[in-house]
Amino acid sequence: MNKTDVMQALEHVQATNDHGNLVAAGHVKNVQVFGDEVMLDVYCMNPTLQAKKKLEVDILKAIHTHAYEKAKIKVNVIVPEEVKQQAQKPQQIKGEALPGVKNIIAVASGKGGVGKSTITANLAVSLAQMGFKVGVVDADIYGPSMPLMFDVTTAKPRGLNIDGVSKMEPVESYGVKMLSIGFFAGANQAVVWRGPMASKALNQIVRDAHWGELDFMLIDLPPGTGDIHLSIVQSVPITGVVIVSTPQAVALADARKGVGMFKMDSINVPVLGIVENMAYFTPEELPNNKYYIFGKEGAQNLANELQVPFLGEIPLVQSVREAGDVGRPAVLQENTDIAQQLKEMAKNVVTELVKRNDELPPTEVVRITTMAGCSPKKVEA
Repeated sequence: MNKTDVMQALEHVQATNDHGNLVAAGHVKNVQVFGDEVMLDVYCMNPTLQAKKKLEVDILKAIHTHAYEKAKIKVNVIVPEEVKQQAQKPQQIKGEALPGVKNIIAVASGKGGVGKSTITANLAVSLAQMGFKVGVVDADIYGPSMPLMFDVTTAKPRGLNIDGVSKMEPVESYGVKMLSIGFFAGANQAVVWRGPMASKALNQIVRDAHWGELDFMLIDLPPGTGDIHLSIVQSVPITGVVIVSTPQAVALADARKGVGMFKMDSINVPVLGIVENMAYFTPEELPNNKYYIFGKEGAQNLANELQVPFLGEIPLVQSVREAGDVGRPAVLQENTDIAQQLKEMAKNVVTELVKRNDELPPTEVVRITTMAGCSPKKVEA
C-alpha cells in the first residue's frame, strides 16, 4: 500500500460540500503511509459532530475496501475556520412576503392588560382615516378581541374562489379589513389548543385570506414572548414592531423583554417605538389635572434607555374603554382630545416607518416613501 493507493481509495468518498469526491474537492490535505499504517488530514465542510463522524467512517471503509483491508488508519478531520464562523452566525427566521401587502407592523406587549389591542384598533382606524389601505390580523388566538372592538362579533368571513384557489374574505369595518379566530369560535367557547395547532390556525388566517392590496397589515400579538410570536416572524417578514406598555414597573419589565426578543439576532425585527398607554388620568370635572396612577413617564424613560423612539402617551380615559366595549374605536370621536392624541400616535408610527424603510434594508418590495401631514402623498416601489 502506498500514497497513490490511498488517494485512489479516497476518490470513492463524497465531499461534505457535495462538490464531487474528497480528492476532486481538494479536501485531502495530508497523507502519510508507513507500511500498513495511514495518517491523513481531511477537510469537513459541515461542523456538526454527526457529519464529521460519518466522513471518518466513510474514509475507513473506502481505504479498507479499495487500498488495504487490514490498514491501520488515523483520520484527523479539520473544519475550516470560515466554516466555523459561518455556523456561529445566527440564522434569521424570516417568512415569505404576502402578495400585495406593503408593510407589516406587529403590535406587541410583554404584559397583558396594558391596552395593546385598543392601541392596535385605534392605530388601524387612524391609518384608514389617513387614506391608507389597512388590514388587521387578530393573532391573540386565546383571547381574540378585535371582533368586539370593531362591532363585528356576529360577522362570518365568506369564502372566495381566487384563480381556482379557495380563500377567506376578511370582514371589513370602519374601512379596515380584519380576520380573527374569534369569527370561528363561539362567544362562550374557549380556544384550548397546543402551540403547533394555534400556530397553524394563525398561519391559515394570514396566508389563506384574500387581503388584496394593503399599505399596512397590523398584527395584534398576544402578550408575552412565545411560540405565536415566533410563528409570525417565520410566516411573514415583519417590517417593524410597536411595543405597548403602561408606566408601571411590572409592565415595563415585560416590555423590556419584548423589545429584547425582537432585537435578537435570529429575529432582528426593527422596533418602531414604544407607546405609553394609561399614562395618566384626568377626571372630567378637573380637566387640567393629571394623576399618574401607574407612575410617570415610565415607558418614555424605557424608550430613551433602550434607544428606541417614543411614539406618544395615551391617557387613561373612560371614553376609550366605553368606545372599545361598544365596538367604535375612540379615534372616531371627532374633535376630542383623546382622538387627537391617538391620531398623533399613528402619525408618529408612520414617521418612524418611513425612517425605517429609508435607513434599513426593506423586508418588502414596496415601501412608503413620502407623507404630507396626515395623508399619504405617494406610495411607490
